[in-house]
Amino acid sequence: MTPERVDYHFDVMCPFAFHASRWIREVRAQTGLEIAWRFFSLEEINRREGKKHPWERQWSYGWSMLRIAALLRRQDMAACDAWYEAAGTALHLQGRKPHHPDVARELLVELGLDPRLVDVAIADPTTHDEVRADHDRVVATGAFGVPTMFFPDGQSLFGPVLVDPPTGERAVELWRVFTAVLRFPEVYEIHRPRGPVQQQEIADALAVYLGARDWISIDRGEVITFDAPART
Repeated sequence: MTPERVDYHFDVMCPFAFHASRWIREVRAQTGLEIAWRFFSLEEINRREGKKHPWERQWSYGWSMLRIAALLRRQDMAACDAWYEAAGTALHLQGRKPHHPDVARELLVELGLDPRLVDVAIADPTTHDEVRADHDRVVATGAFGVPTMFFPDGQSLFGPVLVDPPTGERAVELWRVFTAVLRFPEVYEIHRPRGPVQQQEIADALAVYLGARDWISIDRGEVITFDAPART
């Protein structure tokens, strides 16, 4: 039996969380899986000592996009879903910059939503609280990246790391394989080694994102380090 519900933690900044979200939406379309969208902050988990926490900044790239998602989630999980899909598509597939307030407003308009929601989310300190609560939930498990999924039985899994997500029956088959690990709690890690060829393939697949980001990707062991220069 595969789970019928999942809590999916994401950061809009993360290309691997975004591409896995494309896959999990395909699984939902094929199976009726219920997805609850939850948050995680790469800015906070990778924060260097002496630097401000993202909630201490007036605007912080990933954190602020999650605060918009938090405000929308209060109204409707579907609105949060739509915002993540739109912002993720803009950043990772179109090379736009949803982490800039003006672009975030444009995306809300494209979704048929009020662009002033950006300002409402940033003016509301409780959106910080919601993002932090979701983030802390992941950190409490010892995880340090996304996608991280929590299942109804209390277990959680990191992954899968995808850049070319499967569709149709292959998407469902991967879901069955991925969640089958839940039946084996003694399994702590499965990792496919990546040589130079595989790393270059991943970098090529993420070229649009690499051109649109305004930050440096940090390697914590679960993803590759990119050589493309970041703008400051």
